[in-house]
Amino acid sequence: MSKILFKNGIVVNSSKSKKLDLLVSGEKIIKVAPKIKETSDMEVIDCKGKYLFPGFIDGHTHFDLSVAGTTTIDNFESGTKAAVSGGTTTIIDYGTQYKGETLEEGLKNWLKKAKDGVSCDYGVHMSISDWNEKAKEQVSLMIKEGVTSFKLYTTYDIKLEDKDLFEAMQEISKHGGITGVHCENDGMIAALRSEVRIEDNNKVKMHPLTRPDVAEAESVNKIVYYTENSGCPYIAVHVTNKKALDELKIAKDKKLPVYVETCPQYLYFDDSVYNGKFESASKFVCAPPIRKKSDSEYLWKGIKSGLVDIISTDHCSFTMKQKELGKDDFRKIPGGVNLVEYRGILLFDAVMKKKIKLEDMARVLSENPSYLFGLYDKKGFLKKGYDADIVIINPKKKTKLSIKNQVSKSDYCLFEGKTVNGNIENVFLRGQKIVESGKVVNEKKGMYLKRKKYKKI
Repeated sequence: MSKILFKNGIVVNSSKSKKLDLLVSGEKIIKVAPKIKETSDMEVIDCKGKYLFPGFIDGHTHFDLSVAGTTTIDNFESGTKAAVSGGTTTIIDYGTQYKGETLEEGLKNWLKKAKDGVSCDYGVHMSISDWNEKAKEQVSLMIKEGVTSFKLYTTYDIKLEDKDLFEAMQEISKHGGITGVHCENDGMIAALRSEVRIEDNNKVKMHPLTRPDVAEAESVNKIVYYTENSGCPYIAVHVTNKKALDELKIAKDKKLPVYVETCPQYLYFDDSVYNGKFESASKFVCAPPIRKKSDSEYLWKGIKSGLVDIISTDHCSFTMKQKELGKDDFRKIPGGVNLVEYRGILLFDAVMKKKIKLEDMARVLSENPSYLFGLYDKKGFLKKGYDADIVIINPKKKTKLSIKNQVSKSDYCLFEGKTVNGNIENVFLRGQKIVESGKVVNEKKGMYLKRKKYKKI
């Protein structure tokens, strides 16, 4: 069995970053120590001056998803290749049980989507859109199959009404699962969208005005109370604003099992992105929308304070042609952004600019996701016995973000031309080199992960 010795690198975790050697045999890390002696059977990689992170975990992707009259341009094959190019060695995609299907059928349908091969390890959440006796019976089956996390919606045509939503949370709690909830008040949005004047249909600036921050905060507040009364652990997914985050802080102060996810689009942009021409503004249409600059600043503070637990991407990618489905009516623009390959280097740039610490980055990208998504026995840490998922970042180099070197099949880059500090040079997946000198050199080495029940952070 081949061995790889990573020497002289700075190993990063949430408590402390320090210079350590790391020895890999096959798929696992077998030793981490201040100094490991070289032997003839080892491949030696000198990581002097570089940072070694545990492989990043993205718990929020939408690959090969049919939505808004089209299908996301990135499927499992292209999406996971993009993910691993940016240091993400594990994704958990939102599978969906559509109306009329059982949860088991929904899972089987989603696993078929990965048949052409994946380039990072992957799991599946199960989105419940049809709550009935059969679905209730199959919650325990999903957990036995390693699908230990679920997704519920309070908006869109796959939303559950309050009674079903609460019952689903009760059942998920009973079996030790955790649920992420997309929180927006559907009635408020419907009312605001019905009031839009015909002449404003083609104005993308109406998008955030018809999905306001209060619609998100009100829904978050409701689900917090559902958590308190059902006992079901709750991840507030893609939190965008101060009002919603304040609701979640109150819940955390009460020691409720409530967790906070945000995404790069809400950290790096503000709602002025919707004021330009359609071609530019439509690229940023997602739900919930991007908020005000003060909201993004508040989210950054939440990362530093530990209030924000994880940063995912909500990668839901389209082409400009697909976005043009809503050229005459902003309500028909497919909502989603392509960020799965940029999350890691964007956060490292934030470290270099002293917005957050190295340890914060490891916490929100690797460690906390491993706890919430039941991967803490194998992923998220650079420790003996864990999978050798390793991301090597060179802080002395820079990375230019552009469609010219983008891996996603989307035909635009939200950060076009932006140069950031650091460079993801190498990525290893279970001991295999997948990315070398910033390029994917080894494809389709990913595997499906059956996950354990979540562990409290």
